[in-house]
Amino acid sequence: METQLLRKQEIFPSKEVLKDVLGDVYAVFETLETQVTQDEFALTFDWHYYNDGKSWLCKVCHKKKTVFWLSVWDGFFQTGFFFLERHLEGIAALEIDENSFVMEKNVGKFIPLIFRIKSEKQILGLLKMVEFKKKAK
Repeated sequence: METQLLRKQEIFPSKEVLKDVLGDVYAVFETLETQVTQDEFALTFDWHYYNDGKSWLCKVCHKKKTVFWLSVWDGFFQTGFFFLERHLEGIAALEIDENSFVMEKNVGKFIPLIFRIKSEKQILGLLKMVEFKKKAK
């Protein structure tokens, strides 16, 4: 069973905490963070503890727009993108291996797309989705 980490409100997910809980996957997280915070994507990472889920989540934004949510699990980190039905055709046209992400059950009018990231080879598909999400209206 997959276990979500970062459950203690008093322990902020600092670089040291993330290194500790992600282990070998931390290098992949660091690669993603480095790439998306540079000028090309210009995303910001904003960690908050959410009482409803009793865990720390990272809201990754471009200016005021939420691009994706990031959570930390045992052996991987997960990114969740939320789209509307009108975006599905554009997503299908992206050159991303369809096994790279999972489309979850709708949450109201939103369709969640989840990437479970364990290795650097998954980053390219994730970056394509980031680019698409930034442009989506």
